[in-house]
Amino acid sequence: MNTLLLVGGDLCVRTARLLDPNDWKCIGLRRSPMPSGPDNHMTWVQADLQDPASLSFLREGAFSEISHILYAPSPDSRTADHYTRVYSQGLPNLLNSLSPGCLARLTRCVLVGSTAVWGPSDAWVDEDSPVQNTNFRTQALLEAEAALQAILPQGVGVTLRLSGLYGPGRMHLINGLRAGRVTVPDGSGHWANRIHSDDAARACAHLLALAAPQPLYIGTDDQPLPLAGFYDDVARLLGAPMPARESRVPDGKRLSNARLRASGWTPEWPCALDWYADPLNVPRSAR
Repeated sequence: MNTLLLVGGDLCVRTARLLDPNDWKCIGLRRSPMPSGPDNHMTWVQADLQDPASLSFLREGAFSEISHILYAPSPDSRTADHYTRVYSQGLPNLLNSLSPGCLARLTRCVLVGSTAVWGPSDAWVDEDSPVQNTNFRTQALLEAEAALQAILPQGVGVTLRLSGLYGPGRMHLINGLRAGRVTVPDGSGHWANRIHSDDAARACAHLLALAAPQPLYIGTDDQPLPLAGFYDDVARLLGAPMPARESRVPDGKRLSNARLRASGWTPEWPCALDWYADPLNVPRSAR
């Protein structure tokens, strides 16, 4: 029996649902309580990554038998303080709260990061492309990745840098287009890189169980699209107004998922437009 500690919300729940309960015991850690329900086959524990005392339970009883970790919390806001708390400080605090024996037995820790650490590029970006550490977000993310490798033995820590998530419950783009609030950059150099939330969960589950993984993977679908064209196409599918154009400095990139695909993962939704085009995914009342 594997014992998986999941730190975070929606992505952690989606990942846990993919795992066989006969093989995986799932423990969720959240700062705020999460009510249980018929879909929620996890044991939830309330703790604060900034309060080492609240993490002391990790050295007790069954919690000391944790064999896998999925670290995917979300900052409360896009501020330097919240990113530092979740990434620069939160992950080291969690790992350092484990008992020495648990750390020695740990099989895998998957850190969910972000492709925001790469700067603009019209060339394909892969895991070997140089990062651009230019703001508090990228600094905190990269500090967490460095701590992951520094604290854990080689081969245990794996970072999954995700592109933009979409899927059920993520209505920001749909609502914005229908309300005419969305603007898009005019010209080249702007790219839409997306991954469905269930495909992201499948990537997490895949990397938790993968033998001899590499330390870094990009999680994105097969088809980065020019941003303006992508938004236009979604607007047409919704019957919404075409988004207005505005001039912006090129800041996009084309992400490659070749390494993750080569490891055995395949997306159910290789192109985001296919999901938006399916009327079963977008309720008719929202079209």
